[in-house]
Amino acid sequence: MRWALVKVCLAVTAMVVIAFAVPLGLVIREMASDRAFSDAERQAAMIAPALSITTDREELTRAVLSTEPGDRGRLAVHVPAPEKAADGTAGEALDVGTRRATPKDIATVRKAGRASITEVTDGFALLQPTALSTGDIAVVEVFVPEGEVSNGVATAWLILAGVGVALIVGSVAVADRLGIRMVQPAQRLAGAAHDLGEGRLGTRVPEEGPTELRSAAVAFNSMADQVVQLLANERELAADLSHRLRTPLTVLRLNAASLGEGPAADQTRAAVEQLEHEVDTIIRTAREQRPQTQGIQTGPGAGCDASEVIRERMGFWSALAEDEGREVRLAGVDRTVRIPVARPELAAALDALLGNVFRHTPEGTAFAVDVHHSGDAVIVLVSDAGPGIADPKAALARGTSGSTRAGAVGSTGLGLDIVRRVAESTGGDLRIGRSVLGGTEVRIWIGLHGTSPDRGRRGHGRRVTRRFGRRRPREPRTSAGPGAHPGALH
Repeated sequence: MRWALVKVCLAVTAMVVIAFAVPLGLVIREMASDRAFSDAERQAAMIAPALSITTDREELTRAVLSTEPGDRGRLAVHVPAPEKAADGTAGEALDVGTRRATPKDIATVRKAGRASITEVTDGFALLQPTALSTGDIAVVEVFVPEGEVSNGVATAWLILAGVGVALIVGSVAVADRLGIRMVQPAQRLAGAAHDLGEGRLGTRVPEEGPTELRSAAVAFNSMADQVVQLLANERELAADLSHRLRTPLTVLRLNAASLGEGPAADQTRAAVEQLEHEVDTIIRTAREQRPQTQGIQTGPGAGCDASEVIRERMGFWSALAEDEGREVRLAGVDRTVRIPVARPELAAALDALLGNVFRHTPEGTAFAVDVHHSGDAVIVLVSDAGPGIADPKAALARGTSGSTRAGAVGSTGLGLDIVRRVAESTGGDLRIGRSVLGGTEVRIWIGLHGTSPDRGRRGHGRRVTRRFGRRRPREPRTSAGPGAHPGALH
Protein backbone atom coordinates (compact mmCIF):
# COMPACT_ATOMS: atom_id res chain seq x y z
CA MET A 1 0.00 0.00 0.00
CA ARG A 2 2.80 2.39 0.88
CA TRP A 3 4.69 1.93 -2.39
CA ALA A 4 1.48 1.98 -4.41
CA LEU A 5 0.64 5.37 -2.93
CA VAL A 6 4.18 6.62 -3.68
CA LYS A 7 3.95 5.44 -7.30
CA VAL A 8 0.55 7.07 -7.80
CA CYS A 9 1.78 10.36 -6.35
CA LEU A 10 4.96 10.16 -8.47
CA ALA A 11 2.96 9.63 -11.66
CA VAL A 12 0.46 12.41 -10.90
CA THR A 13 3.14 14.92 -9.93
CA ALA A 14 5.25 14.10 -13.00
CA MET A 15 2.27 14.65 -15.29
CA VAL A 16 1.44 17.96 -13.60
CA VAL A 17 5.06 19.12 -13.85
CA ILE A 18 5.25 18.19 -17.53
CA ALA A 19 1.89 19.81 -18.27
CA PHE A 20 3.05 23.12 -16.79
CA ALA A 21 6.82 23.11 -17.35
CA VAL A 22 6.83 22.34 -21.07
CA PRO A 23 4.40 25.14 -22.11
CA LEU A 24 6.14 27.52 -19.73
CA GLY A 25 9.51 26.68 -21.31
CA LEU A 26 8.11 27.33 -24.77
CA VAL A 27 6.71 30.66 -23.63
CA ILE A 28 10.11 31.61 -22.19
CA ARG A 29 11.78 30.76 -25.49
CA GLU A 30 9.27 32.88 -27.41
CA MET A 31 9.78 35.76 -25.00
CA ALA A 32 13.56 35.58 -25.48
CA SER A 33 13.12 35.60 -29.25
CA ASP A 34 10.69 38.53 -29.13
CA ARG A 35 13.09 40.46 -26.92
CA ALA A 36 16.00 39.93 -29.35
CA PHE A 37 14.02 41.02 -32.41
CA SER A 38 12.48 43.97 -30.58
CA ASP A 39 16.01 45.17 -29.86
CA ALA A 40 16.84 44.66 -33.56
CA GLU A 41 13.84 46.76 -34.60
CA ARG A 42 14.95 49.51 -32.23
CA GLN A 43 18.45 49.42 -33.70
CA ALA A 44 17.04 49.56 -37.24
CA ALA A 45 14.98 52.61 -36.32
CA MET A 46 18.17 54.43 -35.27
CA ILE A 47 19.29 54.74 -38.93
CA ALA A 48 15.91 55.88 -40.26
CA PRO A 49 16.58 59.67 -39.63
CA ALA A 50 19.79 59.54 -41.65
CA LEU A 51 18.01 57.80 -44.55
CA SER A 52 15.30 60.43 -44.58
CA ILE A 53 17.94 63.16 -45.08
CA THR A 54 20.54 61.67 -47.42
CA THR A 55 21.40 58.66 -49.49
CA ASP A 56 25.04 59.57 -49.90
CA ARG A 57 27.31 56.58 -49.36
CA GLU A 58 29.81 58.40 -47.17
CA GLU A 59 27.13 59.99 -45.04
CA LEU A 60 25.29 56.70 -44.64
CA THR A 61 28.54 54.90 -43.85
CA ARG A 62 29.31 57.34 -41.03
CA ALA A 63 25.74 57.03 -39.77
CA VAL A 64 25.92 53.19 -39.78
CA LEU A 65 29.31 53.09 -38.03
CA SER A 66 28.07 55.50 -35.35
CA THR A 67 25.59 52.89 -34.11
CA GLU A 68 26.52 49.96 -31.90
CA PRO A 69 25.31 47.18 -34.24
CA GLY A 70 26.91 48.99 -37.21
CA ASP A 71 30.21 49.24 -35.38
CA ARG A 72 29.99 45.47 -34.69
CA GLY A 73 29.21 44.65 -38.31
CA ARG A 74 25.61 43.73 -37.67
CA LEU A 75 23.87 46.63 -39.47
CA ALA A 76 23.50 47.15 -43.21
CA VAL A 77 21.53 49.57 -45.39
CA HIS A 78 20.25 48.64 -48.84
CA VAL A 79 19.18 51.63 -50.97
CA PRO A 80 17.64 50.83 -54.36
CA ALA A 81 19.04 52.40 -57.52
CA PRO A 82 17.10 55.48 -58.65
CA GLU A 83 15.41 55.36 -62.04
CA LYS A 84 17.54 58.29 -63.40
CA ALA A 85 20.38 60.26 -61.94
CA ALA A 86 20.51 64.08 -61.95
CA ASP A 87 22.50 64.08 -65.15
CA GLY A 88 20.05 61.78 -66.85
CA THR A 89 22.06 58.56 -66.45
CA ALA A 90 20.81 55.46 -64.60
CA GLY A 91 21.83 55.27 -60.89
CA GLU A 92 23.34 52.39 -58.92
CA ALA A 93 21.96 50.52 -55.93
CA LEU A 94 23.67 51.41 -52.69
CA ASP A 95 24.69 48.80 -50.06
CA VAL A 96 26.30 50.07 -46.84
CA GLY A 97 27.52 47.58 -44.22
CA THR A 98 27.77 43.78 -44.25
CA ARG A 99 24.93 42.13 -46.10
CA ARG A 100 23.81 38.66 -45.00
CA ALA A 101 20.30 38.42 -46.41
CA THR A 102 19.81 37.37 -50.02
CA PRO A 103 18.83 39.94 -52.69
CA LYS A 104 15.60 38.06 -53.18
CA ASP A 105 14.62 38.47 -49.49
CA ILE A 106 15.51 42.17 -49.65
CA ALA A 107 13.47 42.67 -52.81
CA THR A 108 10.51 40.85 -51.23
CA VAL A 109 10.55 43.12 -48.18
CA ARG A 110 10.91 46.26 -50.34
CA LYS A 111 7.97 45.17 -52.45
CA ALA A 112 5.77 44.12 -49.49
CA GLY A 113 6.59 47.20 -47.44
CA ARG A 114 6.66 45.42 -44.09
CA ALA A 115 9.39 44.01 -41.85
CA SER A 116 10.47 40.43 -42.18
CA ILE A 117 12.80 38.03 -40.38
CA THR A 118 14.84 35.62 -42.44
CA GLU A 119 17.22 32.91 -41.35
CA VAL A 120 20.84 33.43 -42.28
CA THR A 121 24.15 31.82 -41.40
CA ASP A 122 24.73 31.72 -37.58
CA GLY A 123 21.53 33.60 -36.82
CA PHE A 124 18.69 35.67 -38.21
CA ALA A 125 18.38 38.92 -40.17
CA LEU A 126 15.69 41.52 -39.47
CA LEU A 127 14.78 43.37 -42.69
CA GLN A 128 13.07 46.69 -41.91
CA PRO A 129 11.71 48.80 -44.85
CA THR A 130 12.24 52.57 -44.55
CA ALA A 131 10.78 55.25 -46.89
CA LEU A 132 13.22 57.67 -48.54
CA SER A 133 12.63 61.28 -49.47
CA THR A 134 12.64 60.27 -53.12
CA GLY A 135 9.72 57.93 -52.58
CA ASP A 136 11.82 54.77 -52.88
CA ILE A 137 12.01 52.10 -50.17
CA ALA A 138 15.33 51.38 -48.49
CA VAL A 139 15.81 48.22 -46.44
CA VAL A 140 17.70 48.28 -43.15
CA GLU A 141 19.19 44.88 -42.27
CA VAL A 142 20.03 44.04 -38.62
CA PHE A 143 21.83 40.77 -37.91
CA VAL A 144 20.70 38.93 -34.75
CA PRO A 145 23.05 36.07 -33.68
CA GLU A 146 21.43 32.81 -32.73
CA GLY A 147 22.83 33.09 -29.20
CA GLU A 148 20.86 36.28 -28.57
CA VAL A 149 17.64 34.73 -29.79
CA SER A 150 17.99 31.91 -27.21
CA ASN A 151 19.70 34.02 -24.55
CA GLY A 152 18.58 32.83 -21.05
CA VAL A 153 16.40 30.00 -22.38
CA ALA A 154 18.77 27.21 -21.23
CA THR A 155 19.01 28.73 -17.75
CA ALA A 156 15.25 29.05 -17.55
CA TRP A 157 14.83 25.43 -18.63
CA LEU A 158 17.31 24.30 -15.98
CA ILE A 159 15.43 26.25 -13.33
CA LEU A 160 12.13 24.75 -14.47
CA ALA A 161 13.66 21.27 -14.45
CA GLY A 162 15.03 21.83 -10.95
CA VAL A 163 11.69 23.07 -9.71
CA GLY A 164 9.97 20.09 -11.32
CA VAL A 165 12.39 17.60 -9.73
CA ALA A 166 11.98 19.31 -6.37
CA LEU A 167 8.20 19.09 -6.68
CA ILE A 168 8.39 15.41 -7.59
CA VAL A 169 10.80 14.59 -4.74
CA GLY A 170 8.71 16.59 -2.29
CA SER A 171 5.49 14.91 -3.38
CA VAL A 172 7.11 11.48 -3.10
CA ALA A 173 8.37 12.31 0.40
CA VAL A 174 4.92 13.54 1.46
CA ALA A 175 3.28 10.47 -0.09
CA ASP A 176 5.76 8.23 1.71
CA ARG A 177 4.98 9.85 5.07
CA LEU A 178 1.27 9.57 4.41
CA GLY A 179 1.78 5.98 3.34
CA ILE A 180 3.62 5.23 6.57
CA ARG A 181 0.77 6.75 8.56
CA MET A 182 -1.64 4.52 6.69
CA VAL A 183 0.50 1.38 6.61
CA GLN A 184 1.81 1.39 10.18
CA PRO A 185 -1.63 0.89 11.78
CA ALA A 186 -2.26 -1.96 9.35
CA GLN A 187 1.14 -3.49 10.17
CA ARG A 188 0.47 -3.13 13.89
CA LEU A 189 -2.91 -4.79 13.42
CA ALA A 190 -1.35 -7.67 11.49
CA GLY A 191 1.44 -8.04 14.08
CA ALA A 192 -1.06 -7.99 16.94
CA ALA A 193 -3.16 -10.66 15.21
CA HIS A 194 0.00 -12.78 14.82
CA ASP A 195 0.93 -12.28 18.49
CA LEU A 196 -2.61 -13.12 19.59
CA GLY A 197 -2.48 -16.27 17.49
CA GLU A 198 0.76 -17.28 19.25
CA GLY A 199 -0.88 -16.91 22.64
CA ARG A 200 0.23 -13.43 23.76
CA LEU A 201 -3.21 -12.44 24.95
CA GLY A 202 -2.12 -9.13 26.43
CA THR A 203 -1.54 -7.77 22.90
CA ARG A 204 -3.63 -4.72 22.01
CA VAL A 205 -3.61 -2.33 19.04
CA PRO A 206 -3.48 1.48 19.42
CA GLU A 207 -6.71 2.91 18.04
CA GLU A 208 -5.17 5.41 15.65
CA GLY A 209 -4.76 6.02 11.93
CA PRO A 210 -7.45 6.35 9.24
CA THR A 211 -11.08 5.87 10.23
CA GLU A 212 -11.31 2.39 8.73
CA LEU A 213 -8.15 1.18 10.51
CA ARG A 214 -9.31 2.73 13.79
CA SER A 215 -12.55 0.77 13.46
CA ALA A 216 -10.55 -2.39 12.74
CA ALA A 217 -8.35 -1.74 15.80
CA VAL A 218 -11.41 -1.23 18.00
CA ALA A 219 -12.92 -4.49 16.70
CA PHE A 220 -9.62 -6.33 17.24
CA ASN A 221 -9.24 -5.08 20.81
CA SER A 222 -12.83 -6.02 21.56
CA MET A 223 -12.23 -9.49 20.15
CA ALA A 224 -9.01 -9.88 22.15
CA ASP A 225 -10.81 -8.82 25.34
CA GLN A 226 -13.48 -11.42 24.67
CA VAL A 227 -10.83 -14.09 24.05
CA VAL A 228 -9.11 -13.15 27.30
CA GLN A 229 -12.41 -13.27 29.14
CA LEU A 230 -13.25 -16.69 27.68
CA LEU A 231 -9.86 -18.08 28.68
CA ALA A 232 -10.18 -16.49 32.11
CA ASN A 233 -13.53 -18.24 32.51
CA GLU A 234 -11.89 -21.48 31.42
CA ARG A 235 -9.11 -21.05 33.96
CA GLU A 236 -11.66 -20.29 36.66
CA LEU A 237 -13.53 -23.42 35.62
CA ALA A 238 -10.36 -25.52 35.95
CA ALA A 239 -9.66 -24.00 39.37
CA ASP A 240 -13.31 -24.49 40.33
CA LEU A 241 -13.03 -28.12 39.25
CA SER A 242 -10.17 -28.53 41.69
CA HIS A 243 -12.14 -26.73 44.39
CA ARG A 244 -15.44 -28.54 43.84
CA LEU A 245 -14.09 -32.06 43.34
CA ARG A 246 -10.80 -32.32 45.19
CA THR A 247 -12.04 -30.69 48.38
CA PRO A 248 -15.06 -33.04 48.86
CA LEU A 249 -12.84 -35.97 47.91
CA THR A 250 -10.38 -34.97 50.61
CA VAL A 251 -13.18 -34.94 53.18
CA LEU A 252 -14.47 -38.27 51.86
CA ARG A 253 -11.02 -39.82 52.05
CA LEU A 254 -10.54 -38.62 55.62
CA ASN A 255 -13.94 -39.99 56.62
CA ALA A 256 -13.21 -43.29 54.88
CA ALA A 257 -9.99 -43.57 56.85
CA SER A 258 -12.01 -43.55 60.06
CA LEU A 259 -14.26 -46.48 59.06
CA GLY A 260 -11.96 -48.98 60.64
CA GLU A 261 -11.21 -52.41 59.21
CA GLY A 262 -13.36 -54.75 57.20
CA PRO A 263 -14.22 -55.55 53.60
CA ALA A 264 -16.76 -52.70 53.31
CA ALA A 265 -14.30 -50.16 54.67
CA ASP A 266 -11.57 -51.42 52.37
CA GLN A 267 -13.91 -51.25 49.37
CA THR A 268 -14.96 -47.72 50.30
CA ARG A 269 -11.36 -46.56 50.62
CA ALA A 270 -10.48 -48.26 47.34
CA ALA A 271 -13.43 -46.58 45.62
CA VAL A 272 -12.41 -43.18 47.01
CA GLU A 273 -8.83 -43.74 45.85
CA GLN A 274 -10.06 -44.78 42.41
CA LEU A 275 -12.32 -41.73 42.24
CA GLU A 276 -9.41 -39.47 43.23
CA HIS A 277 -7.32 -41.06 40.51
CA GLU A 278 -10.03 -40.44 37.90
CA VAL A 279 -10.45 -36.82 39.03
CA ASP A 280 -6.69 -36.33 38.84
CA THR A 281 -6.74 -37.71 35.28
CA ILE A 282 -9.54 -35.32 34.31
CA ILE A 283 -7.71 -32.34 35.81
CA ARG A 284 -4.45 -33.28 34.08
CA THR A 285 -6.23 -33.63 30.75
CA ALA A 286 -7.99 -30.28 31.11
CA ARG A 287 -4.73 -28.60 32.12
CA GLU A 288 -2.77 -30.06 29.21
CA GLN A 289 -5.42 -29.04 26.68
CA ARG A 290 -5.88 -25.55 28.11
CA PRO A 291 -4.03 -22.83 26.13
CA GLN A 292 -1.21 -21.13 27.99
CA THR A 293 -2.57 -17.63 28.41
CA GLN A 294 0.50 -15.73 29.67
CA GLY A 295 -1.47 -14.16 32.43
CA ILE A 296 -4.89 -12.55 32.64
CA GLN A 297 -5.38 -8.84 32.98
CA THR A 298 -7.40 -7.75 35.95
CA GLY A 299 -9.70 -4.78 35.76
CA PRO A 300 -10.38 -2.19 38.43
CA GLY A 301 -13.36 -4.12 39.76
CA ALA A 302 -11.69 -7.55 39.73
CA GLY A 303 -10.20 -7.33 43.24
CA CYS A 304 -11.41 -8.71 46.55
CA ASP A 305 -10.82 -8.49 50.29
CA ALA A 306 -8.13 -11.07 51.02
CA SER A 307 -8.95 -11.16 54.74
CA GLU A 308 -12.59 -11.97 54.12
CA VAL A 309 -11.81 -14.74 51.62
CA ILE A 310 -9.16 -16.30 53.89
CA ARG A 311 -11.51 -16.24 56.92
CA GLU A 312 -14.23 -17.93 54.87
CA ARG A 313 -11.99 -20.71 53.55
CA MET A 314 -10.35 -21.25 56.90
CA GLY A 315 -13.83 -21.71 58.39
CA PHE A 316 -14.36 -24.58 55.97
CA TRP A 317 -10.97 -26.23 56.54
CA SER A 318 -11.05 -25.74 60.33
CA ALA A 319 -13.84 -28.31 60.66
CA LEU A 320 -11.69 -30.94 58.95
CA ALA A 321 -8.67 -29.88 61.00
CA GLU A 322 -10.67 -30.41 64.20
CA ASP A 323 -11.64 -33.93 63.09
CA GLU A 324 -7.98 -34.80 62.49
CA GLY A 325 -6.69 -33.11 65.60
CA ARG A 326 -4.72 -30.45 63.77
CA GLU A 327 -3.84 -27.20 65.48
CA VAL A 328 -4.77 -24.20 63.32
CA ARG A 329 -3.50 -20.65 63.71
CA LEU A 330 -4.73 -17.67 61.71
CA ALA A 331 -3.29 -14.13 61.89
CA GLY A 332 -3.43 -10.84 60.02
CA VAL A 333 -7.06 -11.07 58.85
CA ASP A 334 -8.57 -8.63 61.32
CA ARG A 335 -8.65 -5.74 58.82
CA THR A 336 -9.62 -5.25 55.20
CA VAL A 337 -6.84 -6.04 52.73
CA ARG A 338 -7.79 -5.27 49.13
CA ILE A 339 -5.83 -7.11 46.44
CA PRO A 340 -6.15 -7.07 42.60
CA VAL A 341 -7.22 -10.73 42.46
CA ALA A 342 -10.72 -12.00 41.80
CA ARG A 343 -12.41 -13.72 44.74
CA PRO A 344 -12.72 -17.14 43.02
CA GLU A 345 -9.02 -16.98 42.05
CA LEU A 346 -7.84 -16.39 45.61
CA ALA A 347 -10.25 -18.99 47.03
CA ALA A 348 -9.04 -21.61 44.53
CA ALA A 349 -5.39 -20.83 45.32
CA LEU A 350 -5.94 -21.05 49.10
CA ASP A 351 -7.94 -24.29 48.79
CA ALA A 352 -5.14 -25.77 46.67
CA LEU A 353 -2.51 -25.01 49.34
CA LEU A 354 -4.62 -26.12 52.31
CA GLY A 355 -5.72 -29.23 50.42
CA ASN A 356 -2.04 -30.11 49.95
CA VAL A 357 -1.51 -29.76 53.72
CA PHE A 358 -4.30 -32.24 54.46
CA ARG A 359 -3.29 -34.64 51.70
CA HIS A 360 0.47 -34.73 52.22
CA THR A 361 0.93 -34.36 55.99
CA PRO A 362 -0.03 -36.86 58.70
CA GLU A 363 -3.08 -36.34 60.89
CA GLY A 364 -2.42 -34.07 63.82
CA THR A 365 0.06 -31.91 61.87
CA ALA A 366 -0.39 -28.24 62.76
CA PHE A 367 -0.61 -25.51 60.13
CA ALA A 368 -0.95 -21.73 60.06
CA VAL A 369 -2.05 -18.98 57.68
CA ASP A 370 -0.61 -15.47 58.08
CA VAL A 371 -1.45 -12.31 56.11
CA HIS A 372 0.98 -9.38 56.07
CA HIS A 373 0.31 -6.04 54.34
CA SER A 374 2.74 -3.33 53.21
CA GLY A 375 2.54 -0.37 50.89
CA ASP A 376 3.53 -2.38 47.82
CA ALA A 377 2.39 -5.94 48.38
CA VAL A 378 0.38 -8.39 50.42
CA ILE A 379 2.08 -11.59 51.61
CA VAL A 380 0.07 -14.71 52.39
CA LEU A 381 2.03 -17.41 54.25
CA VAL A 382 0.76 -21.01 54.50
CA SER A 383 2.97 -22.98 56.91
CA ASP A 384 2.78 -26.52 58.25
CA ALA A 385 4.74 -28.81 60.59
CA GLY A 386 4.87 -31.70 58.12
CA PRO A 387 7.81 -33.42 56.43
CA GLY A 388 8.30 -30.57 53.91
CA ILE A 389 9.10 -30.56 50.20
CA ALA A 390 12.32 -32.28 49.25
CA ASP A 391 13.10 -30.08 46.21
CA PRO A 392 11.19 -26.75 46.24
CA LYS A 393 13.02 -25.39 43.18
CA ALA A 394 12.09 -28.40 41.09
CA ALA A 395 8.46 -28.15 42.21
CA LEU A 396 8.25 -24.52 41.09
CA ALA A 397 10.26 -25.05 37.92
CA ARG A 398 8.05 -27.86 36.68
CA GLY A 399 4.79 -26.39 37.89
CA THR A 400 3.97 -29.86 39.28
CA SER A 401 4.41 -31.27 42.71
CA GLY A 402 4.69 -34.85 41.57
CA SER A 403 6.62 -36.64 44.31
CA THR A 404 8.68 -33.66 45.41
CA ARG A 405 6.83 -33.45 48.71
CA ALA A 406 7.67 -36.28 51.00
CA GLY A 407 5.02 -38.90 50.63
CA ALA A 408 3.19 -37.17 47.77
CA VAL A 409 1.83 -39.63 45.23
CA GLY A 410 -0.62 -39.01 42.40
CA SER A 411 -0.62 -35.21 42.53
CA THR A 412 -1.72 -33.35 39.39
CA GLY A 413 0.43 -30.32 40.09
CA LEU A 414 -2.53 -28.02 39.42
CA GLY A 415 -2.46 -26.57 42.93
CA LEU A 416 0.95 -24.86 42.82
CA ASP A 417 0.36 -23.81 39.21
CA ILE A 418 -2.92 -22.08 40.14
CA VAL A 419 -1.23 -20.30 43.04
CA ARG A 420 1.75 -19.24 40.94
CA ARG A 421 -0.47 -17.82 38.19
CA VAL A 422 -2.52 -15.86 40.70
CA ALA A 423 0.65 -14.31 42.16
CA GLU A 424 2.29 -13.56 38.80
CA SER A 425 -0.87 -11.95 37.39
CA THR A 426 -0.33 -9.15 39.94
CA GLY A 427 3.43 -8.83 39.42
CA GLY A 428 4.26 -10.98 42.44
CA ASP A 429 5.67 -14.46 42.80
CA LEU A 430 5.44 -17.77 44.65
CA ARG A 431 8.23 -19.19 46.84
CA ILE A 432 8.62 -22.34 48.87
CA GLY A 433 10.86 -22.72 51.90
CA ARG A 434 11.14 -24.15 55.40
CA SER A 435 8.68 -22.85 57.98
CA VAL A 436 9.34 -22.18 61.67
CA LEU A 437 6.97 -25.07 62.36
CA GLY A 438 9.51 -27.39 60.79
CA GLY A 439 7.64 -28.21 57.60
CA THR A 440 6.83 -26.38 54.38
CA GLU A 441 6.17 -22.68 54.06
CA VAL A 442 4.54 -21.38 50.87
CA ARG A 443 4.76 -17.63 50.47
CA ILE A 444 2.44 -15.87 47.99
CA TRP A 445 3.67 -12.38 47.16
CA ILE A 446 0.75 -10.39 45.68
CA GLY A 447 1.64 -7.04 44.10
CA LEU A 448 -0.81 -4.21 44.69
CA HIS A 449 0.23 -2.09 41.68
CA GLY A 450 -0.08 -4.87 39.13
CA THR A 451 1.91 -5.47 35.97
CA SER A 452 1.24 -6.40 32.38
CA PRO A 453 0.75 -10.07 31.56
CA ASP A 454 3.69 -9.95 29.17
CA ARG A 455 6.01 -8.83 31.96
CA GLY A 456 4.56 -11.43 34.23
CA ARG A 457 5.85 -14.21 31.98
CA ARG A 458 9.48 -13.13 31.97
CA GLY A 459 11.42 -14.52 34.88
CA HIS A 460 9.45 -13.47 37.91
CA GLY A 461 12.49 -13.55 40.16
CA ARG A 462 14.19 -10.60 38.49
CA ARG A 463 10.98 -8.69 38.02
CA VAL A 464 9.90 -8.85 41.64
CA THR A 465 13.34 -7.83 42.87
CA ARG A 466 13.33 -4.87 40.54
CA ARG A 467 9.82 -3.79 41.42
CA PHE A 468 10.04 -4.18 45.18
CA GLY A 469 13.81 -4.12 45.68
CA ARG A 470 13.89 -0.66 47.27
CA ARG A 471 10.76 -1.02 49.33
CA ARG A 472 10.55 -4.67 50.31
CA PRO A 473 8.58 -4.95 53.52
CA ARG A 474 10.32 -6.26 56.56
CA GLU A 475 10.03 -10.00 56.89
CA PRO A 476 6.97 -10.77 59.02
CA ARG A 477 6.77 -12.66 62.27
CA THR A 478 4.53 -15.70 62.13
CA SER A 479 1.83 -16.46 64.63
CA ALA A 480 2.67 -20.13 64.42
CA GLY A 481 5.43 -19.79 66.94
CA PRO A 482 7.76 -17.37 68.65
CA GLY A 483 10.79 -15.82 67.03
CA ALA A 484 11.52 -14.15 63.75
CA HIS A 485 10.07 -15.50 60.56
CA PRO A 486 12.71 -16.75 58.13
CA GLY A 487 13.84 -14.18 55.58
CA ALA A 488 14.59 -15.12 52.01
CA LEU A 489 13.14 -18.47 50.98
CA HIS A 490 15.18 -20.74 48.78
